[in-house]
Amino acid sequence: MGNSLAGPTGSSPALVTGAAAAAEAGVAPATVRKWVQLGHLEAAGRQGRTHLYRLEDVFAAERATRGRGRHGHRGHRGHRG
Repeated sequence: MGNSLAGPTGSSPALVTGAAAAAEAGVAPATVRKWVQLGHLEAAGRQGRTHLYRLEDVFAAERATRGRGRHGHRGHRGHRG
C-alpha cells in the first residue's frame, strides 16, 4: 500500500490518506470527507496539507454510517397509512 505511513518502530497504527481510506472502506473519497464533516471520523495526523487517518477509525466510521442509505435521513422505513 503506497499511501500508508507507519510509525518509526512499526508499532503505531498505519496512517493512510483520505483516498486510500476510501479505497479500503469501499467508498468514494467524498464519503470520507463527509464522515469528517459529520464528526464520524477525525484525522489522526497530517503530511503537508494532506490529512491522514487510522484505518481502524475509518472502519469504525463506515460501521457507524452503514445502512443509513443515500436518500435522506429518515429514521423509518415506509409509512403508516
